[in-house]
Amino acid sequence: MFSSVAWLRRLASSLLVLSPLVACQGETLFTSSVTYCSEPDALLIQQFEFIYFQQNSSVWFNLSAASVQPDVNVSANIFLNVYGMHPVNYTIDLCSLFNGALCPLPTYNFTGSDTIPIPSSLDLSQMIPDIAFKIPDLEAYAQLSLTEVNTGTLKACVQATLSNGWSAHQVGVEWATGGLALFALLSAIWFSTTPDNLLPFRFVDLFYLYQWAASTALLDLNYSSVYIAFATNFAWALGLLSASATSPTQLAINNMRHLTGGTMADASGGSAVAFVNRKLSPYNAAAALFVSGTSQLLEINQDTVLLGSNSTLANYVSAASVQDVKQLDSAGTVQLVTSSSSNVLQAGIPIYVNDVGIATANAFMTIFLVGLMVLAIFLVVVAIGYGIAVFLARRNRIKATSSTEVRERYVGWARAWLLRLCLIAFTPVTIFAMYQWTLQDSWLSVLLSVIFLLAVAGYLSYCLFLVVRLAVRGTPAALYTDPKYLISGAPLFALYRPERYYATLPLLVATLLKAILTAFANANGEVQIIFILIIEIGVLATLLVLRPHKTRRADVLATYLAITRVVCTGLLVCFVEAIGLGAIPRVVVGIVAAVFISVAVIVMFINILLCSALPYLRRHRATSSADPSVLEKGAPGDEETGRPVNSMPEQTVALDSSVSQAYPDGSSQTSAEDRSIYTQESGSTTVGSLLPRRWSLRPSEPSHSRNSSTSHSHHSFSHLSNLISTNASSPIQSHTPSPSYSHMQLQGRQPTIDEHPSTSC
Repeated sequence: MFSSVAWLRRLASSLLVLSPLVACQGETLFTSSVTYCSEPDALLIQQFEFIYFQQNSSVWFNLSAASVQPDVNVSANIFLNVYGMHPVNYTIDLCSLFNGALCPLPTYNFTGSDTIPIPSSLDLSQMIPDIAFKIPDLEAYAQLSLTEVNTGTLKACVQATLSNGWSAHQVGVEWATGGLALFALLSAIWFSTTPDNLLPFRFVDLFYLYQWAASTALLDLNYSSVYIAFATNFAWALGLLSASATSPTQLAINNMRHLTGGTMADASGGSAVAFVNRKLSPYNAAAALFVSGTSQLLEINQDTVLLGSNSTLANYVSAASVQDVKQLDSAGTVQLVTSSSSNVLQAGIPIYVNDVGIATANAFMTIFLVGLMVLAIFLVVVAIGYGIAVFLARRNRIKATSSTEVRERYVGWARAWLLRLCLIAFTPVTIFAMYQWTLQDSWLSVLLSVIFLLAVAGYLSYCLFLVVRLAVRGTPAALYTDPKYLISGAPLFALYRPERYYATLPLLVATLLKAILTAFANANGEVQIIFILIIEIGVLATLLVLRPHKTRRADVLATYLAITRVVCTGLLVCFVEAIGLGAIPRVVVGIVAAVFISVAVIVMFINILLCSALPYLRRHRATSSADPSVLEKGAPGDEETGRPVNSMPEQTVALDSSVSQAYPDGSSQTSAEDRSIYTQESGSTTVGSLLPRRWSLRPSEPSHSRNSSTSHSHHSFSHLSNLISTNASSPIQSHTPSPSYSHMQLQGRQPTIDEHPSTSC
């Protein structure tokens, strides 16, 4: 029956190598949630847990239930749904169990826990494939239905989702991605004062990648469970920090909502999977609920079922009093979830936020409180840094700039980081603030969402207005020359070429449009995914046409990330409910999309490491090039080409135009006869002879005349010209070294840039 899914195991094991999953798990299946699938009539359940062990084909159970109606003869139907298929669908005659002790159903309070071997006649090891114990985020549930024998009335229905312990959501992944973001943040702060350093921009790009990965699971689509679990690894980047129903923050938000007109349900204390719409994963039960016609009647006698050492029901059953039944009924640990229930979680934001322990109505307020905490931390750090900067400026006033200039630069630096925080907050604030308006739950939550959205979007709009106004009034190059805008507004344009200073505007517009679709089109997944795919293709086309970045490598990275977004968004089309794609193909699509996103995160990690190490590599190169031993050896390739090695670094000496005009022809008009005939082959030195035209000498000047007038420079060059002409015509004087150069050698110092020869005249 499961031959069609045998290849899924190999695919999952090969693709999920890149995803950090849990350690080795035993081959077990256990209940992850329990809910009523119909109004409890004859059976009340307080606790229902079981674990199936594949190795010895046994079941451990922990059951607490009560039968409250007398004289009820029922049959039990056991139904198993795995990825939309139902390999187990048996009806058991309870009257044949325990010598008729369960017929009629006794009004007992069942409380017991034990391990039971499965009868060999069931042969569950053949019914359940091995993949059910290996694939992460298993999509399976078991259903127990009690039907009255005489009337066919449904007396009780209980559903329990199953899990194997494997999941694509891991706390270690959250810490790893958070650690990478923290490293990028510290590196960006350290290098944010360095011109043309990419780390501050890569920090924002990394957060945008995280937020996009999380936002792909917020649409009204029938995602596979493995993809939702993977996407929740990045929920913290949206400000949705994992919580529990008893978290003080969530309890405070619940109290605030209920005091201000909120009527929506709070977060559940159990698994959010229990409240998922039964049409969606992991239930996949659109056509599988209450399957009839294919049921098989299985007669089991007392000898077939073994209950440990004793086979009497009295070991697990105690007589129930009226008080016990009342306590069991008021416990409320097992919720009623049907297609008409108000607590059903629909696809999109409700399922996603509840998976991280946050109620649907609490999503925005959670982001709002996280944003306030981040803003408070930012203000404290900026205040401390400002005090330190002013203090150091006053201490070093003699050799540093004034405290006023330091203050202006620091304020610009702080404004740039505030702008980066607004860019990071723009995606979650726009999505969840507008989604809060559709809930109509708490007037205070709606008011705060409007204020928060206006604050973030308003500051971004103001900064964009300043940038565009300066570029329109003057030239785009003015943005890169005005220190005021270059420091404070750098996150908006400094990454791009001057003629493409506006390249960040399409990205912000695309983010806003996607947020509008996610928030307001939450009941139509087809519209959401189609228009978002068009937007992503438009962003990719914009990058290919504009090529806005200053370097080709930056364009390649941005294009790669855009292609990843387009490909993954295209894969999400398979999750549209109207397509009706099977559960197993959707699992494969989810795994492939998760791998694409994982590779993109790894690429960003490598890029951030390279950007962090690049300044140190450049500094090491500069130090190595200044090493005298390296200078003596010369540049690589000199020995191969046979060219003479210049012992001094080549520098370009910019001469004054007036000086150049005084000697229009220079040494280019010197005849061959004027050149010295003393060479190394004749045993003579070349000191005092005419140098080739590519060389130029400038004598060293005394320290007291470094700032002399231009006329003095004319006199120095005239004296140098006469000295060279005299040495060229007198072989005897050619053995006398230049006085200025000899003086430098005696003083034991190297010639300065203006003193040594340059090869690029």
